[in-house]
Amino acid sequence: MRLNKLRSLLREELRHLTTINASDRLWQMPFAAALASGLPLLVGAYFNRMDYGLVSSLGGLVFLYLPSTPLHHRMVSVMACAFGMSACYALGLMSHFFAPVMMLVLAFIAILVTMVCRFYVLGPPGSLFFIMTASIGAYSPVAVLQLPLMVGLITMGSLLACLIGFFYSIHMLRLQAPKPVALLPSPSFDFVVFDSVVIGVFVGISLAAAQALHLQKSYWVPVSCLAVIQGASMRAVWNKQLHRVLGTGIGLLLSWGLLLLPLDKWSISLTMMVLTFVVEYTVVRHYAFAAIFITPLTLLLAEAATLGQGSPTTLVQARFFDTVLGCFVGLVGGICLHSPRFRDVVGRQIRRLIPSRLVP
Repeated sequence: MRLNKLRSLLREELRHLTTINASDRLWQMPFAAALASGLPLLVGAYFNRMDYGLVSSLGGLVFLYLPSTPLHHRMVSVMACAFGMSACYALGLMSHFFAPVMMLVLAFIAILVTMVCRFYVLGPPGSLFFIMTASIGAYSPVAVLQLPLMVGLITMGSLLACLIGFFYSIHMLRLQAPKPVALLPSPSFDFVVFDSVVIGVFVGISLAAAQALHLQKSYWVPVSCLAVIQGASMRAVWNKQLHRVLGTGIGLLLSWGLLLLPLDKWSISLTMMVLTFVVEYTVVRHYAFAAIFITPLTLLLAEAATLGQGSPTTLVQARFFDTVLGCFVGLVGGICLHSPRFRDVVGRQIRRLIPSRLVP
């Protein structure tokens, strides 16, 4: 009897793991996304400042928030996200100078960004890239006087993404009719406030755990935690955790192979553009497969400027441990988030901290 249940469970997990989702995403979107994040890298390579190109490339991720709505709504949405991306990076950079409160700053950013994303029903990738940008900024060793320069670089990258989004939209609106702008639903306390606070707290806990374990440059821990915990259901949380660990494990092997190659500034830039194209084309179809390529992409995005200064094996091992730790904390957070008793007990306490006139 138990053996049959185990077999049934394994078959169900295998089915979820091998299911390929249908998608109407055309190749033009991944191509434009690769341009938005890749052109700053090519400019940085030309001027022999890959560190500057990588920061601007982070701003290019804003393109991924371009909705499939009419042109005016697309541009307002992506420009608002561009501001948010620059603000998150700036706050992350500033938290670097106050290491003891870095955890609190990133937790605050996660709470605030998740609230805004949920209030305005921002689609995937949701708050993920805002938190990733803040995390990378928090672990970027820059001098105080360089803050305006670095924030300016990511802002220029975001501006380029907005321009590419404008011309891409003009082209795509000739091929596909835009989707109507959906009316915003009435915000609920549980969805907007409670979930955001719990998610932000566990993102902070994941970073605190990384600091307690003395992990170096553990920007990937809170990102992995957030990617797992924001599943819409407990099944979605588990699937995301399983997909991310498996995909990251294989992706780290790919990363290790890439790091052993004699990459120069041009080959790094072109490789990252190819990886971006593959990720954006496959992520809506199979997350675990996309995670194989997300891993080397994000590793290069954060480490490309310092490649060759350490052992590739050490770097790959560190990122795998970061992923496992972040996914574990995210799984625990997901269990709490989808527990009716936890929501009832903790939700009452949070409501007490908010004036009654503000709680629906």
